[in-house]
Amino acid sequence: MRKLLLLAALACTAAGAYAADNACEAKAAEKKLAGAAKNSFIQKCQKDMKAAAPAAAAAPASCEAKAADKKLAGAAKGSFIKKCEKDMKAQAPGAQGVCENKAADKKLAGAAKKSFIQKCVKDAGGN
Repeated sequence: MRKLLLLAALACTAAGAYAADNACEAKAAEKKLAGAAKNSFIQKCQKDMKAAAPAAAAAPASCEAKAADKKLAGAAKGSFIKKCEKDMKAQAPGAQGVCENKAADKKLAGAAKKSFIQKCVKDAGGN
């Protein structure tokens, strides 16, 4: 049984690496890279994809898990997941998220909140 699980895990890892290889090689071909530059680009691309994959999958999975814990279904589940992902995005580090948190700390609402966030993002050099 353990061998079977190990083989399944290896197969999943290999499939992910193969997909990353294809995507990175396609990007290298678009940039018309060759030789050492191409190899270096592909290695960096694969490393970046592996680092980004867990972070990208973490947010939806945790929201799905929270919805399952609350035993939500149908429209309630969809609404909960949408709100959860929006909240996680607001908490993400970045000008928009930081500015939204500052606005919440100041208890701003409506047009004042919107104006504050726009100015804050602009001052931070974002969007």
